[in-house]
Amino acid sequence: MSYYKLLKNNKKYTLIRHRWLVILLALITAIAIIIYHQTNLKIKATPISQIIVSFPIEPTTFNPALIIESAYTLNYTYEGLVKENGQGEIEPSLAESWQTSPDKKQVIYTLRKGLKWSDGKPLTAEDVVFTYNEIYTNPAIPTYAKDFFIIGKNRTFPTVRKLDDWRVEFRLPEPFAPFIRATKLEILPAHIFRESVKIKDQEGRPKFMSTWGIDTPPENIIVNGPYTIESYTPSQRIIFRKNPYYWRKDAQGNSQPYIARVIGDIIPNQDTSLIQFRSGGLDYISVNTNYFSLLKHEEGKGKFTIYNGGLFIGSTAITFNLNKGSKNGQPLVNPIKSRWFNTVAFRQAIAYGINRQQILNNIYRGLGKLQNSPIAVQSKYYLPVQAGLKVYEYNLQKAKELLLKAGFKYNNQGQLLDEQGNIVRFSLTTNANNNILQAMGVLIKQNLSDLGIAVDFNPVATSIFINKLTQTFDWECQVLDVAVGQEPNDWANVWLPEAGWHFFNQESQAGQTPIIGRQVADWERKIGNLYIQAASEVDESNRKAIYVETQQITQEYLPFIYLVNPLSMVAVRNRIQGIEHSALLGTFWNSYDLKLTDIN
Repeated sequence: MSYYKLLKNNKKYTLIRHRWLVILLALITAIAIIIYHQTNLKIKATPISQIIVSFPIEPTTFNPALIIESAYTLNYTYEGLVKENGQGEIEPSLAESWQTSPDKKQVIYTLRKGLKWSDGKPLTAEDVVFTYNEIYTNPAIPTYAKDFFIIGKNRTFPTVRKLDDWRVEFRLPEPFAPFIRATKLEILPAHIFRESVKIKDQEGRPKFMSTWGIDTPPENIIVNGPYTIESYTPSQRIIFRKNPYYWRKDAQGNSQPYIARVIGDIIPNQDTSLIQFRSGGLDYISVNTNYFSLLKHEEGKGKFTIYNGGLFIGSTAITFNLNKGSKNGQPLVNPIKSRWFNTVAFRQAIAYGINRQQILNNIYRGLGKLQNSPIAVQSKYYLPVQAGLKVYEYNLQKAKELLLKAGFKYNNQGQLLDEQGNIVRFSLTTNANNNILQAMGVLIKQNLSDLGIAVDFNPVATSIFINKLTQTFDWECQVLDVAVGQEPNDWANVWLPEAGWHFFNQESQAGQTPIIGRQVADWERKIGNLYIQAASEVDESNRKAIYVETQQITQEYLPFIYLVNPLSMVAVRNRIQGIEHSALLGTFWNSYDLKLTDIN
């Protein structure tokens, strides 16, 4: 073959090869594009299911035994041996069953088989025994839980022991009527916390006290509830992700919860929450009465439903700081003002001087009822007004008569003075991020000015408000939301004088600067003793009679002046199915049962 002919054939072969290469590259590119789009379409068709809710308060800890103000996280992350449902009934949770002895002094719980912590480690009876013996009843750890397990006049705790990996025995010193309900408290992981309970810091406190602060990596926070903490961005949000080891399954064997992620935006201001909900940025909002008419009008167009759970298990109230003690050499309350606050007639006059009906009509738009007791109206232990519960209807004349009889007097300008001629003036504090409480404070200030009392109304940031109430105790009078219980013993920690939430005359707790000179009044001690007695009474009629007496005392001596019990209302996007809003437990008590009809 000639050189020319060979070159021509090579050129032809090269051209053909190049054409095939171009075709092959085009084919590969096309396949890649198809795969890319199919993958993208698949991702877009199956995004992660999530809802966005709002939280009003920044967390200060993720330690479940130490949480006070940010307890909303516990709804998603932890469970106890039993669980309270939306109707207030007790159901099995981590424990599948329990047996109570005929003398009511022994309870044996049987755990579910196969329980696991979110790190995959087994959850066994060892965790239950550790939680109760090493944390909840540990005198060096100021957990709120211990107040629910002080039994009888001797103030003793149950003994807790492991029978085997799945059974735990509680032995009570005497019968304790609310015991099963009390074991809804969160179970904590022994394999995580055991060393921190034993080891002390430089101040001699268990390292447990500083374990799982807000700077803890979320993957180190081990839970047993439906969700784990995926991430936390201070002042912005907490994100919860489905716990793959959570025990619940539906009737078809599908693992729960159904919703993969819950995003909790931290929004202290109620108006901001409203704006975000209306713009579609939130799937849920608590409906205060200022927003009810507006949201009701937008309910259909906004594709959400307003749920009304009835009267809230809680109330608004004002309370005076009755603590006569000192910290670091300084009295918690100015001694002059302390004398006023600790005068029963003074507190009763304040109660008569507040126009509660005006608060209900003007601030709550009539959506609620006046509250007169620390026990909820839904409770079988509630003492109705018709049965003798004392109430304080608005009566300026009666208020002035009480003040004059107690030694107060008026000057020519109509100002109220005490026996020493001091002008009666005090500071009223509330949460600046709560619009309802702020409006209430303004009305209370106006009402009391008609009694000649000067009130310096001082709304403060939520963190400062809580810190004053639980840590520094340097406040005079507060208007706040308070709990009123269906089961009275659920709030025994408010009424036992040494308990952690005895706000109106707080005792210093473990790790706090001691209070010197604190005094407990006879009526105050009496209430605490009655709560102890009622908890140990198994006869329901006798229990009811004891709680009747507690309500008569609280309304006579007024550690809290109860104001209004609002309706419990929320607005939730219609795409969230399974909502069973409860005035007792809120909206997401059954978060594991909720489903989405569509995913945005």
